[in-house]
Amino acid sequence: MQATAYTYDPETRSGSVLLDDGTPVEFGAEAFDAGGLRLLRPGQRVRIETAPGAGDAGFTITLVTLQTL
Repeated sequence: MQATAYTYDPETRSGSVLLDDGTPVEFGAEAFDAGGLRLLRPGQRVRIETAPGAGDAGFTITLVTLQTL
């Protein structure tokens, strides 16, 4: 699934993305670390992987990485 980076805190390595419908979804340090990134800037297109879970979106983000073509 694709999304757009919305927020990122380098101290906690967590943040949020905006889904293409505008829904914000938070991710934790585990998802950021799984993607192997060092930094994430708001506005970057990212690829996310999810698992069923709690939250408004009904899933938990398990991986955040940069979107490549």
